[in-house]
Amino acid sequence: MAIEENLARQRQLYGEPLADIAGRIRGDLELTQAGLAQVLGLSAPMMSQLLSGQRAKIGNPAVLGRLQALVELSQQAPKLTTAQRTERLQEIREATPTISTSMNPAARELHNAAPAEELLRLAELTTAPELAHLLRIAAKHG
Repeated sequence: MAIEENLARQRQLYGEPLADIAGRIRGDLELTQAGLAQVLGLSAPMMSQLLSGQRAKIGNPAVLGRLQALVELSQQAPKLTTAQRTERLQEIREATPTISTSMNPAARELHNAAPAEELLRLAELTTAPELAHLLRIAAKHG
C-alpha cells in the first residue's frame, strides 16, 4: 500500500493522520517522538513508520487505548502541573486499557445511519474482514 493510501486509511480510522495526532500530543505534553513511543508501548521504528504513513494502523488494541488516553491527557495538559502530567504519563504507560470506539468516527456514523440488526446483517454479507469488524463495532457501540 502506498503512503498516500495509508494516510487516507489513517484518516478513516482515526479522523486524521497519526502524525497530526502525535504532533499535538507531543507539543501539549512536551514529549519527544521516542518518549511518545515509549508511553504508547511501541518501538521507535514502528512509531516512525506509523507517523510517516509507511504503516496504516495501530494493530495492538492496548496501544490504541493508550493513544486515546494520551489524546485526553493532552487536552487537559494546560490545567495540570508538570508533576501531575508526569504521573499521568506513567499511569498510561503501565495501563492495559480497553479501547473505546468513540475515537472512530466511521463507527459512530454507521451506528447513527442504520439499526444494529442491519449493521450486523451487512457484516455477515461483506467479504472485507476489516469492514465486517467496523460494522460489528458500530452495531454494538457506535
